Amino acid sequence: MSAAKTKAQNLIKENAVVVFSKSYCPYCNATKSLLSELGAKYEAVELDLIDDGSDIQTALQEISNQRTVPNVFIQQKHIGGNSDLQSRKGELPGLLKAAGAL
Repeated sequence: MSAAKTKAQNLIKENAVVVFSKSYCPYCNATKSLLSELGAKYEAVELDLIDDGSDIQTALQEISNQRTVPNVFIQQKHIGGNSDLQSRKGELPGLLKAAGAL
């Protein structure tokens, strides 16, 4: 297993909510804004600002079958991207509370 895949899996395992993101991405910013508006505690991993970001993004393809960002996990469950998160807006408070992120 690659170091990047191990790192991604550890981030997913160790954080109730993790958003793999890029700092300049408007969809990523919309995802982080929604989580912040709800008062959620989350870990944002800005793939464009870390040395192994490209490798982690490739590893996320293996883990979640999604290479695009944002790539959101709640309680180790793959949620998807911004449109997936936005479409689950109504159930998000319950998911976040169950994850201990609210």
